Amino acid sequence: MPPKKAVKEEKILLGRPGNSLKSGIVGLANVGKSTLFQAITKCSLGNPANFPFATIDPEESRVIVPDDRYDWLCEKYNPKSRVPAHLTIYDIAGLTRGASSGAGLGNAFLSHIRAVDAIFQVVRCFDDAEIIHIEGDVDPVRDLEIISDELRIKDIEFTEKALENSKKLTRRGGQSLEMKKLKEEEACIEKVLKLLQDGGDVRKGEWTVKEIEFINPLFLLTAKPVVYLINLSEKDYIRKKNKHLGKVMEWIKEHAAGDPIMPISICLEERLTRFETEDEVKAELKTLGVESALPKIITSMRKVLNLGSFFTTGTDEVRQWTIRNGTKAPQAAGVIHGDFEKTFIQAIVYNFASLKEMGDESEVKAKGKVMTKGKDYVVEDGDILLIKAGAAKG
Repeated sequence: MPPKKAVKEEKILLGRPGNSLKSGIVGLANVGKSTLFQAITKCSLGNPANFPFATIDPEESRVIVPDDRYDWLCEKYNPKSRVPAHLTIYDIAGLTRGASSGAGLGNAFLSHIRAVDAIFQVVRCFDDAEIIHIEGDVDPVRDLEIISDELRIKDIEFTEKALENSKKLTRRGGQSLEMKKLKEEEACIEKVLKLLQDGGDVRKGEWTVKEIEFINPLFLLTAKPVVYLINLSEKDYIRKKNKHLGKVMEWIKEHAAGDPIMPISICLEERLTRFETEDEVKAELKTLGVESALPKIITSMRKVLNLGSFFTTGTDEVRQWTIRNGTKAPQAAGVIHGDFEKTFIQAIVYNFASLKEMGDESEVKAKGKVMTKGKDYVVEDGDILLIKAGAAKG
């Protein structure tokens, strides 16, 4: 008999499943969060005032995901309707030392972070006598430690409560399968608690698939992916130098190795929004010899959320759809319409790279690059799909 095929354990991610994921802009008060929100969303929501807690309720906006593939497809098909991919971003009130025990906006602030799936952490590295710092002076490493400590302290509180509830259930004892699962869950929560008490973040822990299934319903703050945004003055951003950068990089390397770190000048990005046309913006950036950091920030966030795209194309509409990487064809079809997942028959698939290389669909087909795929096909980033589905039952 041939050897049995090894069953590949499906990777489960920390965090909520799904494609409609949200990112929150987080940081201490007066570090540039609301100004960044306005610049990145090109809207006047948010409240960039020069005092702590100017933003109380989180503002929400969707930003277009920059993608050359989508632009190329729109140019090719010149469709009546164009629908790019979006990323939802929240501007969250400034955190303060002691937030985990209710200081400042305290628990309300932390519940706003709990509601997002990933964090843009803004770290102030610019000096400006007119913009007060809640701690009195500019010290980015101290700020990083405050946020890290506050999120971890709150997670310890959440985890201790979860452990207490778990122990109430396991005290009953017994040998049932349900009890076995409860005991495994309790052991996992204890492991999470120890990591947090030792100063670790949940997203940096080593977890099995089963443990991740236990961790995800806890919605822990330190489980969320983080993109660090180092907010520089315009002058420092242009010259790519800042007196705080070395220490900031050292801190992140020690405490959050592997997390993306991106320099940005939020005051420059805000100034660029005042130009009336895109051409004027490009001319200004060319004069300064720099690029806007915003496109890269958006694509980096999609990457840490493990999001990818597929396209539907034609002269009626070109649309970019957002999925988690690793999504199978029926679930991708369900993003277009819920009924398509239930009645999925097959997907006609070719990748954008093949279309761009060969110029048109007939050439892609002639070269044998068009595939017919069933329910087990894992959609790749950049796939162009035509879904075939049956009629939905009434």
